[in-house]
Amino acid sequence: MGEPPVTSRKPRDPAKVRANLLAVATEVFAELGYYGARVDDIAARSTTTKRMIYYYFGDKDGLFTAVLEHAYAQVRAAEASLQLADLPPAEALQSLVRHTFRWHAAHPELARLVSVENTLQADHLRGSPDHHRANRPIIATIGDILEHGRAEGVFLRAASALDLHLQMTAMALFQVTNAATVEATFGVDLLDPATVDAAADNLAAMMTAWLRSPAPI
Repeated sequence: MGEPPVTSRKPRDPAKVRANLLAVATEVFAELGYYGARVDDIAARSTTTKRMIYYYFGDKDGLFTAVLEHAYAQVRAAEASLQLADLPPAEALQSLVRHTFRWHAAHPELARLVSVENTLQADHLRGSPDHHRANRPIIATIGDILEHGRAEGVFLRAASALDLHLQMTAMALFQVTNAATVEATFGVDLLDPATVDAAADNLAAMMTAWLRSPAPI
């Protein structure tokens, strides 16, 4: 009687396993919220097991923290690819605002995750040093645009980079979080690409006009 055939299982790529878990967990947390999402459900939708979730992330809190960190990191990475330093200040600002609106419209899960984390008093992000470090560059980028504009005499106001970032993010998130109610009330699709770009350009124009105006005496 011959020997049984030897079968070997190819070891899974840890990076791919972790990426799959993050993708599935992002979907589940965005859909069901923190309390509605169950580790069992995430494991069932993934390509691996519940045990691997605990192996890579420790527990549900660790998984949700990783999901948030990953979501923000994707935003920051996309912003870093814009090469805004090569553009005139006003054009750089408009490009960043338009990119911000388009990104959030294309990734509505981030708005839902942020909303969930706010109901939890940002407990997961407060304890994440990686999150704090990852989000500093965008403020520096806007600060460079403002400094460039003032140096060229294009921008006359001393403005806060953080304030501008918060304003463009808030308005971009509004397009996502209020899309259903605005459509039901006014019949306007806030997520239509043309509407997204128009809203972004309007905000950029207002920001630029304000920055170009002299400060009141």
